[in-house]
Amino acid sequence: MILDVSGISSDALVKYHKLYSDPDGESHWKIVEVPLEEKSFAPPAKSIEVSRPDAVRQMLFLRLRAGWNEPVHPTPVAQKLICLAGAVRVTTSDGMCQDIGPGDVWHMQDTHGKGHHTVVTSDCDFEAVIIQYD
Repeated sequence: MILDVSGISSDALVKYHKLYSDPDGESHWKIVEVPLEEKSFAPPAKSIEVSRPDAVRQMLFLRLRAGWNEPVHPTPVAQKLICLAGAVRVTTSDGMCQDIGPGDVWHMQDTHGKGHHTVVTSDCDFEAVIIQYD
């Protein structure tokens, strides 16, 4: 689903990195902007800015040890990764690199095709939360 965010101020958006495959199996990066809407989320607390919900299947934690370097592969399922600690560099099949560090959100949707390469670039372990979709 693509949301029209034209006309929404940049302070009412959050952004994340999306890795996807085109019909030819080539993987690419793009930035996705998510609109936020002010609403009462947890009454009686004040209104806050939140996005529309995503339906998910499960959540898990992940650790990649410092120095970890994987072979190129597609993601097994559509999933979002939220980095808690450490850093990785992810390279798409079209040669574009993206560094993912604490606080970054990475949506993996390259479930077919050539995939991507990930290497831990930090001196410490890379730790993340993974949220998987159906």
